Amino acid sequence: MEIVENRRKFLKQSLALVSGSVVLGGLTALTGCGANSASTSSDQPAEGKPASSENEAVAPEYPFPYQKLDLDAVEKHAYESFFGDIGGCCYGTAAGLLDELVKTVGYPYTLIPTAMFASGAGGYGQQSLCGSLGGAINVIGLICAPDDARKIVGELCNWYANAELPIYRPEQDFENFTVSGTVNCKDSVTKFMEANGIDSMGDIRRKHRCAGVCADTARKAAELLNIHFGFAEAPVEDDAAGVELAENEYVGSAKTDRGTLKVKVTMDGDKISKIEVLEHSETEGICEKAMSDIPAAIIEKNSTEVDAIGGATQTSKAIMEAVADALSKIKK
Repeated sequence: MEIVENRRKFLKQSLALVSGSVVLGGLTALTGCGANSASTSSDQPAEGKPASSENEAVAPEYPFPYQKLDLDAVEKHAYESFFGDIGGCCYGTAAGLLDELVKTVGYPYTLIPTAMFASGAGGYGQQSLCGSLGGAINVIGLICAPDDARKIVGELCNWYANAELPIYRPEQDFENFTVSGTVNCKDSVTKFMEANGIDSMGDIRRKHRCAGVCADTARKAAELLNIHFGFAEAPVEDDAAGVELAENEYVGSAKTDRGTLKVKVTMDGDKISKIEVLEHSETEGICEKAMSDIPAAIIEKNSTEVDAIGGATQTSKAIMEAVADALSKIKK
């Protein structure tokens, strides 16, 4: 009985760890993620089995170990899992990541029941957080400790809100790909359906699209994890990519816990005449005053050394840093 009770206790702890809720209207993370080494210790259980002593089950240490994931394999498996017996975007993304981790690492990922992610199909709550993000965020939370998780989740959500999706589309039976602008399932799906004249969630084109987004999200999460643990190099970003600039316009960016904030600065001689926030993942209902008042203060003072807005300090500082980054690109 003692072994059974220990196993039950561990499973309860594992499920509690990965099934916390996320409120990402403002991109608040579901769970956290940290920078522990991906290498296994000398007492790592062999052949995918937990270590035991005197017939007692041993709970694995948190965060779980990590090894490099094959991005193509993760992507393909997530797409196929979307259409599986359990199916759905949350399950597909989680299965794409966890099943590959079972192959590369084994225990303790063998203990995680992927069926638990079925609840995220169609988004969390009333089509709020996209289920594909929910599945990825929970897996990230298994692998990393809180501070690193927030950073990775922020990058993932920022990418999701600003990328033209789906990227992975083996069955390309629709013409238009859309940018959601948010992490919400309803916004993301509605924009796509309207752009392609689809009026039913049961339309196979909608299913192919969401399966593609599921695959894209799983791949991006694996890419970010590979970079975080040193298995891959982070791509060099061009802030001005896709932005039309006049000779007196410059683009700069800054990182926050929620993602990247990007601005375009227009100069009139040696004076700042206009600041436009091009991209951000800051919390709605909190960031708006900083978005309006900080650029105005910088323009008035012609300097990035201005006072932050109370209650939106991080956003304020990010705008200042992004403007400073843009100004650093002016040829002297």
